[in-house]
Amino acid sequence: MTPCPCPACDLARSLHALLMADDVDGAIEAGLMTFTACGCTGDDAGMIAPVMQAQARLRTAWDARCRYRLRQVRLARRAQEREARRLAVVPASTDTASSAPERPALPASAAAILARAKAKAADRSKR
Repeated sequence: MTPCPCPACDLARSLHALLMADDVDGAIEAGLMTFTACGCTGDDAGMIAPVMQAQARLRTAWDARCRYRLRQVRLARRAQEREARRLAVVPASTDTASSAPERPALPASAAAILARAKAKAADRSKR
């Protein structure tokens, strides 16, 4: 039987040879990722399946690498936002003569309760 004159089959033969020689870089440069199978049923049809499998594995790996890189960028952005929020909470200066009034140590309701308790204790001590 004569070989199929199809250009896709010729490319499949060369890609298959490169992949069997474990030259993935050479196969990529030769057009592995743009390879599309033809409808030939000649002797070269058995070479197309391994080429298509290698193409699918590479595409899956490249997609995973892209997702990983996007995740790293997302995590770095979140870390920067968290650091910016942390720095915004820390006061810019520790001057005692700042224009912002200091917050009371107790909330207003707790301060009122404490004041009433002190007043009761003072009344009891006077008796």
